Amino acid sequence: MILFSRNSRSTIANWWWTVDKILLVLILALVFIGIFLTCSASPAVANRIGVGSFHFVKKQAVFIPLALGVMFFISMQNLKFIRRTAILGYILTVILTVATLIWGQEIKGATRWIRIFGFPLQPSEFLKPTFIVVAAWLFDGRKRFQDFPGNLLSVLLFFFTAGLLISQPDFGMTFVISVIWGFQFFLAGLPLWLVGLLVLGGLIGIIGAYCFLPHVQIRIQQFLASDNELSYQVKKSLEAFQSGHFFGRGPGEGVVKMNIPDAHTDFIFAVAAEEYGLFLCLIIIGIYATIVIRSMMISSRDNNLFIILSAAGLSASFGLQGIINMASALHLMPTKGMTLPLISYGGSSLLATALGIGMLLAITRKNVHAEDQDEND
Repeated sequence: MILFSRNSRSTIANWWWTVDKILLVLILALVFIGIFLTCSASPAVANRIGVGSFHFVKKQAVFIPLALGVMFFISMQNLKFIRRTAILGYILTVILTVATLIWGQEIKGATRWIRIFGFPLQPSEFLKPTFIVVAAWLFDGRKRFQDFPGNLLSVLLFFFTAGLLISQPDFGMTFVISVIWGFQFFLAGLPLWLVGLLVLGGLIGIIGAYCFLPHVQIRIQQFLASDNELSYQVKKSLEAFQSGHFFGRGPGEGVVKMNIPDAHTDFIFAVAAEEYGLFLCLIIIGIYATIVIRSMMISSRDNNLFIILSAAGLSASFGLQGIINMASALHLMPTKGMTLPLISYGGSSLLATALGIGMLLAITRKNVHAEDQDEND
C-alpha cells in the first residue's frame, strides 16, 4: 500500500488522502476484468478479419495506460479545473464532431469517426462527459445568480447536442444524454408538469424515430421478433449465456467469440457469461451498481449543487451505458451498439470513459469543495 504523510502538501499526497479509495478500487477492478476479457475475446475477431491474433490486444495495451494516466491526472484537479476542462473539451469535441460530418469515415451507415494523425477517433464519445459537467455548471449558475439564464442555456445546449448526435446518426448516445440531462434537470428543481412534458416529448421522439428512420425500425422489429427471427448476434449471445451456467466453461473455452463480429466490443458481456458464467456477470453488475450508488451518496452529502449534479450525471451515465450494453446482450432491449464501459475494447470509448471517471473521482474527493472556496477567496 502506498503511504503518504498527512502533513505532505504535494498534489499526489493530497489526492491520496482525499480520493475515495473504494471507488478507485472498483474502477481498477473493471479495468482488470476488461483486460482479461479483451485478451480472450479479441484474437478470434482479429483472425477472422485477417489482422493478426493480437492486433486488438496490442492496441488496447496502448490505450489502457493512456486512459489511466488521463483518469489519475484529472482526478487530482480542483473544481475550477474540472469546469474549465469540461467547457473547453465540449467546444473542441463539438468542432471535431462537426468535422466528422464533412470528412468522417462512414461505418455501418453512420459517420462517427475521423482520423487525427492517422488514428481513428469518435468525438461523440467525449461529448457525453463534457456535456454533463457543462450542463451541471449551467444549472448551478441559475441557482447562484438570479439573473443568469442557466436553465434556458442548458435547454438550448441540450437541443444543439442532441441534434448534432442525431445528424451522425447516433441514437444510442442521444438517448443516454437525453436521460441524463433530464435527470439533472429534475435534481435541479424541475417542476413535475415539465417532467411529464419531457417524458411525453421522449415518447413522441421514439415513435417518430420508428416511423421515419428505417435503421431504428429494424432494430425495434428485431427486438420484438420471435425466437426464430432474432438477429444473428443476439441469438448467439443468448446461446452463450445458456451454455455458461453459473461458473462458465472456463477461461478461453468459449465459442461465441468465434461467431459474433462484435464479441470484443458490444457483446463482450456474452463472452464473460460463457467463459466465467453467471458468477462473473453478477460481480460486474455489482461493481457498476456500487460505483453509481456510492458516487451519488458521497455527492449528496455536499450542499454544492454543481458537485451533486455533476457526480449524479457522470455516475448515472456510466451505469446507464453499462445497463444498455448488458441488456442488449440479454435481449432485454433493442441493440444500441454501445460498449461496456472500461471493459469493452475501444480507444475512444476507453479514453472518454477515463475522462468522465477522472472528473467523477475529482468531484467526490473529500475536500474538493473547500479547495474551490479557497481559490475563490
